[in-house]
Amino acid sequence: MTGRIRVGILEDQQVFRESLITLFQGAGMDVVAQARDAEGFLAQVREVKPDVVVVDIRLERPDSPEVGDGVKVVEALREQLPRTRALVLSSFRELPVMERCFKAGAAGFLSKLTVTSAELVTSVEQVARGEWVVPSDFMSPMAAAHTERPATPVDRLTLREREVLSLVASGADNLQISARLGITERTVKAHVSNLYRKLGVQNRVEMAMLAYQTGLSNPADTPHHP
Repeated sequence: MTGRIRVGILEDQQVFRESLITLFQGAGMDVVAQARDAEGFLAQVREVKPDVVVVDIRLERPDSPEVGDGVKVVEALREQLPRTRALVLSSFRELPVMERCFKAGAAGFLSKLTVTSAELVTSVEQVARGEWVVPSDFMSPMAAAHTERPATPVDRLTLREREVLSLVASGADNLQISARLGITERTVKAHVSNLYRKLGVQNRVEMAMLAYQTGLSNPADTPHHP
């Protein structure tokens, strides 16, 4: 993308939220929305339509025992503002939590406990470019969990379909996949249609999750074969 990245921040802790604002502004980004609660945040982002939103998934309220759910915000953004991509920044590190976030429509997931300021800025830039951000320490257990498993729909994919699936998981669109693999965009669309049918998924996010869960990574440069 061109121009300054426009960022929204949903974070219930004021000091941490202000630190994020300072960090992103210092990196040349525009913070166009920021809030501590889901309702106020969604109202803002519907108005300003940021490129990327950084979302905490546990939103405590000082005046209420109820805890807001940032994952529902991610789901709402996917439905209402599909061009705005969500990067989850959470203190939770459990694999099921991350999987739930990606299924809701998140483009990335980072742990507050381990991420550095530089990594966070880089991750926002990656998400803004249409890429996916998945922590490396989550990838190994996800792949290991499927090392010994019954046959899955992924096992029935052709080599080319696996390559397309891997590139979809990296966030590439059909035109980018076409250029990467040296095939026409029409052929890419045909492969993607086959993936939807064979994998039984509803969208590219679910497709990407299957790629992560089965240990598929971005394909290396391979000979072009239609």
